Amino acid sequence: MNVIVLNGGSSSGKSSIARCLQELLPEPWLHLGADTLVGALPPSLTGGGEGIGGLDDGDGTVSVGPAFAALDAAWSAGVAAMARAGARIVVDEVFLGTTASQERWRTALHGLDVLWVGVRCDAAVAAAREAARGDRVAGMAAAQAEAVHVGVTYDVEVDTVRADVVTCARTVLDHLA
Repeated sequence: MNVIVLNGGSSSGKSSIARCLQELLPEPWLHLGADTLVGALPPSLTGGGEGIGGLDDGDGTVSVGPAFAALDAAWSAGVAAMARAGARIVVDEVFLGTTASQERWRTALHGLDVLWVGVRCDAAVAAAREAARGDRVAGMAAAQAEAVHVGVTYDVEVDTVRADVVTCARTVLDHLA
């Protein structure tokens, strides 16, 4: 297995699972994802328009402009190139475009051994986590909790409300071939 793709809404527990996987896996795995890409963007692309919007307006929705979409596609291709070069990667992602997002990743990761993981979390629990964190836009977690999973197919799903992070990570490990 070269790549593990974790898809779930904001505050669903993806990053915690990714960090736990890094501790449990015998080889080194990189943890890269949506937050990595957004953190690397110039400020001019984080306020909407051509870039990505909704990250700080409080309505829980995210808009994607053409400049961000192009960088996001390049990001996916770059992550895939790293995997092809031998890096093992846990991708921590939010499929805002649901099936289109998964298809973009499938295309980028073509030929690689990928485990697709759905990270589910009840909207109310995700919203409470979001509020407790203090570094997220209120409303985003609840808006994304189910929306990012519509039509997406997985090899395995975990629910971070029903199981702790270690149990979720071990469930993922059980599905690695």
